[in-house]
Amino acid sequence: MGSVLAASSPSPPPPPSAVASPGLTLPPGFAMPPVSPGSVSVQPEAVTTPLPNPGAFDECHRKCKEIFPMQMEGVRLTVNKGLSNHFQVNHTVSLSTLGDSSYRFGATYVGQKQTGPAEFFPVMVGDMDNSGSLNAQIIHQISDSIRSKMAFQTQQHKFINWQGDAEFRGKDFTATVTFGNPDVLLGSGIVVTHYLQALTPALALGGELVYHRRPSEEGAVMSLVGRYTGNNYIATLTLGSAGAHASYYHKANEQLQIGVEFDASTRMQDTSVSFGYQLDVPKANLQFKGSLDTNWVVGATLEKKLLPLPLSLVLCSFLNHNKNKFQCGFGVTIG
Repeated sequence: MGSVLAASSPSPPPPPSAVASPGLTLPPGFAMPPVSPGSVSVQPEAVTTPLPNPGAFDECHRKCKEIFPMQMEGVRLTVNKGLSNHFQVNHTVSLSTLGDSSYRFGATYVGQKQTGPAEFFPVMVGDMDNSGSLNAQIIHQISDSIRSKMAFQTQQHKFINWQGDAEFRGKDFTATVTFGNPDVLLGSGIVVTHYLQALTPALALGGELVYHRRPSEEGAVMSLVGRYTGNNYIATLTLGSAGAHASYYHKANEQLQIGVEFDASTRMQDTSVSFGYQLDVPKANLQFKGSLDTNWVVGATLEKKLLPLPLSLVLCSFLNHNKNKFQCGFGVTIG
């Protein structure tokens, strides 16, 4: 009788360790307690967005400078002719009342190596004037992250300037080193290094170091730069022993862009502030640029494209109220 009662009595429940351990089979008739959906929390995986490349150091103030008008005096005629998809030549004739009239012949070659939507390498650009002076540049994309550039300048068949630089673009930084007029025999030359690092998608910080050496002179100049990029504006500040340079670019809408520049030079002991704007009228194929600075120099340029003809007209005028000097220019571009 005692054996029958012992056989019919229920078996004891398994220990908690057996229930929680994976790989074990639960006894027949044993059910796990229900688990409410809110009792288990799943942590989402953190998604990190990679920082963008901040671009080149020389491009920090470029967006603001592009909206300011360029000075031109006299009459200028430019004719562009494309000989093929990769080769183009141009002729430029400049006539001025100051006596510096000239003729320049230029050529541009673009290679077949494509690295972007509108980037092809190598690129060779050069022009020569009627006195034999030459300006030439060669730009080549060696790899996906390394780009090199060589520049030459002669004056009447004599080399006066040449430089070479190498630019390395990482995922979130850009480093550049430039050698200018190196002369091993005289122990002279200029070395310029740039570094720009992206800290956030909007903020980039970097620096520049310029070292120059001559037989009787040697020195170095260092400066720091910071750039903040918003949705429709760019603010940049450069500070160094040579002075300070600040710029602010703002895109008001698709037609209007404005910019302000502040420049303080410790060597010249001069400080100036410039205001510029650019107005585009796409329906009229018209572009107008104007500027005003604290030295009371007012300038403006007007460019009109005469479509469907490959012809552009440019009018330029600058007035310096302090020196009572006026400059006016007219340009025609064909092609």
